[in-house]
Amino acid sequence: MDLRQLEIVRAIAETGSFTGAGARLNVSQSAISRQILLLEEEFRERLFVRLGRRVQITAAGEVLLQLSHRVFSDIRDTSASITDRLSGPLNLVGGMTVCLYVFPLLLKEFRQHHPHVDIKVATGGTQRLLRRLRTRRADLALLTLPVDDPAFTSVPVLREELMLVMPAGHPLAGKESVGVEALVGQPFVIFEQGSNTRRTLDEFFVREQIKPNIVTETENIEIIKSMVASGLGISIVPFQSVERETRGGSLKVARIRAQQLVRETGWVYRAGERAPRVVQEMMATLTRIVPQLQLSVDRAS
Repeated sequence: MDLRQLEIVRAIAETGSFTGAGARLNVSQSAISRQILLLEEEFRERLFVRLGRRVQITAAGEVLLQLSHRVFSDIRDTSASITDRLSGPLNLVGGMTVCLYVFPLLLKEFRQHHPHVDIKVATGGTQRLLRRLRTRRADLALLTLPVDDPAFTSVPVLREELMLVMPAGHPLAGKESVGVEALVGQPFVIFEQGSNTRRTLDEFFVREQIKPNIVTETENIEIIKSMVASGLGISIVPFQSVERETRGGSLKVARIRAQQLVRETGWVYRAGERAPRVVQEMMATLTRIVPQLQLSVDRAS
């Protein structure tokens, strides 16, 4: 077994066919088939099973695929440590709020130190992003915790304060804190079910025995802010998502009296693997810039 054969195994797994692997590696399909046959003879195990025009990796093939990922990751890290320059791709994913209010500052800081890393960003719901991690279409995710899946490692990094937000002309506007009883009967524009932020809010409503009057549900924080500003209802959102609007006066925020509503956000990556150096550097960069983020009304400038 050699590095070229491991590269072929990975190319077949990622493209789903011998033809696709050959096109990616610029070699003939027959050469691809020959190298897989040699590996199968060496290990006396089938590595791929043909399903029509596609192939499916076997358990033995999966073992070699994981080895391929580890080996080439180590090669990249070793090369980077020698040249002291990080390069190559990094696929980063996160929820919409993170992409809008954390990633811009994070990636600006990261690029200043590592301009040769090719960063691609994707957003979506938590389960969709976890699938991208699981299938290696993503290297690192910044998600609302908890992520209760043994396939992933979670590292908490941010505690964001959740604030009551309302339009400037709302009767509750101007108060630093609002009692729980004032929320009864209020129309709410709120995060949709399935997200960890919505789970936190639902637990709060149950704990306080409030049946919220939900008029709209969406995972898009910009839609929530727009609907609140139009007077459709009030909401509970991370402070950093409305910091600019509260500073400009179009929205008002208040704490819910005697409550500490927070959501925890953290890095998530595949368990059982050593995080590549580029992933470690991205995580360290966020730790460095956390003081610059507007995570609480007390820290707003």
